[in-house]
Amino acid sequence: MPTAPPQPTELSDAQLAELRADLNALRAHLTAQITAMADETAPVGLDQPIGRLSRMEALQQQAMAGASKERLQRRVRDVDRAIERYDAGDYGYCVGCDEPVGYRRLKVVGPEVARCVRCQSAQES
Repeated sequence: MPTAPPQPTELSDAQLAELRADLNALRAHLTAQITAMADETAPVGLDQPIGRLSRMEALQQQAMAGASKERLQRRVRDVDRAIERYDAGDYGYCVGCDEPVGYRRLKVVGPEVARCVRCQSAQES
């Protein structure tokens, strides 16, 4: 008979401190990526002396860079919410069921994760 996987436990003080450092580092990394994308997301000027196909390619690249930038900004917001939960003492607990999310999940998926596996699966289905 298969055994159920172990349930996540509450985070230790050392794990919390490590995850807080991960959140801060992730936020700095994401912010740097967004800043570096400034040129890629800048409007394509009509006065630029490029051909029609080159202009279309430039517009397409701008659109793709804009979508990437939006994803990064969304992740920064998730990190900011995780930092708020940390400061409030709620970090590491699922926002859906209030059960521990688990250290391994926070390290593997990302320190900004807000839901346990069960609640995340239910939200996605």
